[in-house]
Amino acid sequence: MRDKVKDAVEMYQTTGYNCAQSVLAVFAPELGMDRDTAMKIACGFGSGMGRSGNMCGAVTGGMLVLGLKFGMMDSESQEDKEKTYEEVAVLLERIKTIHGSANCTDLMGVDLGTPEGLQESQDRDLSDKVCSKIIEDVTRILEELIEGSP
Repeated sequence: MRDKVKDAVEMYQTTGYNCAQSVLAVFAPELGMDRDTAMKIACGFGSGMGRSGNMCGAVTGGMLVLGLKFGMMDSESQEDKEKTYEEVAVLLERIKTIHGSANCTDLMGVDLGTPEGLQESQDRDLSDKVCSKIIEDVTRILEELIEGSP
């Protein structure tokens, strides 16, 4: 059995894939989505949604995973939508408890949407220091949420 936490962090650190892609990719196949589709869907969510500094890409990747696992497929499945919202709320709360925020700019301490912020992030190696840890935490939380589900 593969270690999803290790795989997600390694994918992020060594391949050029963003944080959302790295989280979604390690769960997608077992949840019915092929890896290529997962990579395309998650591509725009990196760096706080297209480098806008909003919701952390690892967290949005986690939300996509929770949607694949628990999400509603038709309008008659309102309880599935509610279950998804509940699990997303747990993920958000746990990340905020660990890191103080789920917002990319807050987590990084720089605005990746500006050339100066992007350069500072690179100069300070924030991607490795900050993002890798968040990817690790999101992936671990997802494993717990999915493992604990029926």
